[in-house]
Amino acid sequence: MTTIRRESSATGTTVPSPHHGIAPSAAAPGGAVVADGYDPRLTNADLAPLRQQRWGAYNIFAFWMSDVHSVGGYVTAGSLFALGIAGWQVLVALLVGIVIVQIFANLVAKPSQKTGVPYPVINRSVFGVKGANIPAIIRGLIAVAWYGVQTYLAAASLNIIWLKFIPGSAALLEPSFLGLEALGWISFAVLWVAQAALFWRGMETIKKFIDFAGPAVYVVMIALAVYLVSEAGWSNIDLDLHTGPTLTGWASISAMIGAIALVVSYFSGPMLNFGDFARYGKTFAAVKRGNFLGLPLNFLFFSILTVVCASATVPVFGKLMTDPIETVQAIDSPVAILLGGLTFVTATVGINIVANFISPAFDFSNVSPQKISWRAGGMIAAVGSVLLTPWNWYDSAEGIRFTLGILGSLIGPLFGILIAGYYVVGKQRVAVDDMYTLAPTGRYWFRGGYNPNAVLAVVAAGVPTILLTLFASVGDYGWFIGCALGFVVFVVLERVRPMVTQIDPAAADVSDGTRS
Repeated sequence: MTTIRRESSATGTTVPSPHHGIAPSAAAPGGAVVADGYDPRLTNADLAPLRQQRWGAYNIFAFWMSDVHSVGGYVTAGSLFALGIAGWQVLVALLVGIVIVQIFANLVAKPSQKTGVPYPVINRSVFGVKGANIPAIIRGLIAVAWYGVQTYLAAASLNIIWLKFIPGSAALLEPSFLGLEALGWISFAVLWVAQAALFWRGMETIKKFIDFAGPAVYVVMIALAVYLVSEAGWSNIDLDLHTGPTLTGWASISAMIGAIALVVSYFSGPMLNFGDFARYGKTFAAVKRGNFLGLPLNFLFFSILTVVCASATVPVFGKLMTDPIETVQAIDSPVAILLGGLTFVTATVGINIVANFISPAFDFSNVSPQKISWRAGGMIAAVGSVLLTPWNWYDSAEGIRFTLGILGSLIGPLFGILIAGYYVVGKQRVAVDDMYTLAPTGRYWFRGGYNPNAVLAVVAAGVPTILLTLFASVGDYGWFIGCALGFVVFVVLERVRPMVTQIDPAAADVSDGTRS
């Protein structure tokens, strides 16, 4: 098997590759090159290992800013302060939860950063070269559903701008098609096209966008906080947003644990496929620095801004508002509505691109690399998000429960299996070239291209997690249960019936994550 020599992850210097089977793709600005010996049924220029890895800590930091700074992130953080526990307890829960996310993000980042391959490809070392399509399709379908939801939410925000500056647009709220009013279709279409155009330009353009989007939201959030505090007066702001008595004893501890679980669950999707972005990191150390800046520090500061803004809405407007768009609209200033509305639309587009567009692009491309390019995979997701008509079921608790609830319960097992496979069973050693061959002699052929232990672990961990989520009301704990079950079941099966071969770290084509 031919070996590609890539950029050294330790030095950040470019190591020329003699192989030019397929030209580098715009989706992979690191100059991914397909080696001559790679099977085309597993390879295209977007899935191949990167030859150059150029993202620094700030780029990873900006990725998390785009993921955190959204309407959903604002509402989620604000809602935790209404759980009935003291403000300091909420902040502790937020910090603990986001540190857990940071640790897990570092774990899932390492295999992709060290090998330069995206999430669906690194799964080949655990699930098999064909079996990797199982986690890829599951993650892709979840992303498609959430892509539609986030676009719909951003469209609702854009509607406010139309109604404020074009009063005649109110007439478009009457006619509807497939459950969505005409104005909603216009806003949805505008954002759908805008996101597709941004995505089509490739990862380098996306990187520039997320580098801008996260800081832009901070500017508006800080300005909003300053305005609201000045209007309310600091003495009139109560950071305990809940009504009624404050919980004490075990009830408060239980609420804190629930808040921690909610934080981890909220980030479980982008955390699972974080390797799609970590692969661009110059070094693993740079990725870890970016995760530290973008998660504990950034999330805590954003949460404090959120609760200050939400708290100030009570004395300023006479009621608690945890939706930033509603808050901006209540200010009733054309400048505030335009600036705030566009900023939060931009923020929602940012999280949609990084969490729900890029993931299915790689995931669906992995299914048939020669027929489905990175761009084609992303457009499949975009079209699928419209066909799901998210506005019809997003407001239905039953609809969410039996669709995203079921699929989301599998995110935990997929994470647990990948981590167990890379760190415990595979000992951080990956034969990169073998992830691109269908030869039965390849290390990741296993049985017909599938690792039966990994497939069985998905079922053994996923089925009980789904049942618990649907019928035992475990709620946000489903991710933890699924992750633990997936990890333990896969390790036990590999001990009883080993499938993953132990690789010599000195082999020429092996990435050894234990080395700096």
